[in-house]
Amino acid sequence: MITPFIMLVDDEVPFVETMAKRLATRNIETITAFSAKEGLEKLKTNQNIDVIVLDVQMPGMDGLEMLKKIKTGFFRTEVIMLTGHATIELGIDGMKLGAYDFLTKPCDIEELVSKVEEATKKKRMHDEKIKDAERKKLLLKYEP
Repeated sequence: MITPFIMLVDDEVPFVETMAKRLATRNIETITAFSAKEGLEKLKTNQNIDVIVLDVQMPGMDGLEMLKKIKTGFFRTEVIMLTGHATIELGIDGMKLGAYDFLTKPCDIEELVSKVEEATKKKRMHDEKIKDAERKKLLLKYEP
């Protein structure tokens, strides 16, 4: 079984703290950020994060803007967007920008765990393909 490493990014402190505790009981390592700006800073120093669970609506930089920065940067992290019922369209917009999936809040913990595990598998398979390509390139470089 894989152990996902995720970051929860949401300005609702009680939601983040509760989710982090619930995810920890399901063998998911979690770090937290309470703004998009803080999330980007933590991502720069934790590039082994598999999945970011990202709220769409936050003050300052919103989740869609953070998603754009993640996808245009060199980060290979998958993103699951969280939206309120009134903002489902924003979740769909997030998927168009490269998010793995979106869930509506309040989200079911089992559904979130399932999505996190799926996204982690996808991210790690992609990482392996990149490593394989790099190994092949090195082998070809030194082949007599």
